[in-house]
Amino acid sequence: MERRDFLKTAGAGLAAAATVAAPAIVRAEPQIKWRLASSFPKSLDTIYGAAEVLANRVREITEGKFDIRVFAGGEIVPGFQTLDAAQQGTVECGHATMYYFIGKNKAFAFDTALPFGLTCRQQNAWLYHGGGLELYREFLKDYGVISFPGGNTGTQMGGWFRNEIKGLADVKGLKMRIAGLGGEIMSRLGAVPQQIPGGDIYPSLEKGTIDAAEWIGPYDDEKLGFVKVAPHYYFPGWWEGGPNVSFFVNQGEWDKLPKSYQAAFTAAAAEANIDMMAKYDAKNPPALSRLVRDGAKLHPFPRDVMEAAFKTANELYEEEAGKNPQFKKLYDSWKTFRSAEYQWFRVAEATYANFVYSQRL
Repeated sequence: MERRDFLKTAGAGLAAAATVAAPAIVRAEPQIKWRLASSFPKSLDTIYGAAEVLANRVREITEGKFDIRVFAGGEIVPGFQTLDAAQQGTVECGHATMYYFIGKNKAFAFDTALPFGLTCRQQNAWLYHGGGLELYREFLKDYGVISFPGGNTGTQMGGWFRNEIKGLADVKGLKMRIAGLGGEIMSRLGAVPQQIPGGDIYPSLEKGTIDAAEWIGPYDDEKLGFVKVAPHYYFPGWWEGGPNVSFFVNQGEWDKLPKSYQAAFTAAAAEANIDMMAKYDAKNPPALSRLVRDGAKLHPFPRDVMEAAFKTANELYEEEAGKNPQFKKLYDSWKTFRSAEYQWFRVAEATYANFVYSQRL
């Protein structure tokens, strides 16, 4: 055999070997099945659907080897127990707004939203590039889980009220379904916050058991029919300027994953994060138009309510930082970042928005 023919034959053989070897590496990865406990019902297709986006993309990237099955709130554990389930290994991962768990520690709120805090873009900036995610994951080590941003609803609406709120005096004695730190602030303003599951809000409003309820925004609120029993629809939801929704994974299970599966999960979570906000931005405008057509009366919160809530919120943060070292560590980073973001957004974003939104199109 001539030298030229030998080299051609050998080269072809090496190429064929490489073609065979590449898929063999993928096939060598283990078959892994996980269960994901969502805090949300399937009826909230956009916020619940982010978990399906994650699972489908992970399955596709790994050619079906890494299979995550999603369970709606209540199918394995109640929605407010998803963190406990992931921590204890009942499930490998969960999907929730982490401020559901502020009863354990108010520092949980930083991953989701603090009243008068960051918008969706600002929250993502702090988490991904402002040191927020690293600090939050350090905090979560005590709970045996690791978190990943997994969605955002954008600034929420302020809720549905049976009667008009004309000033701060109308807040006193108001029985309102509102959770988290927003509920604590409303309590300090004289309201009576209530913790009520989504399915029980409508009958509670209808019977007058509560006077008002916040939920999410037009697309999700429309499904629950609040406009029929509490027509006054307030904005903005100052307690949730850009609430992040997180995936959280049992740390031991995460550490056992092949690096390629960890990369697939991380990428899929980021896709779910972007996808949820895009869906809400597309679905909320027509839903709001339908609600107004059906009788919703839009109101901004009165100025004195906003100013009192803002003052109370910042007092609460300083109080908590003074007695909770974990809260303080996150708060110091978040507060500094918030100040810088607000300065920047005043220059271009707010100026642009204030002008174009005031124009007749």
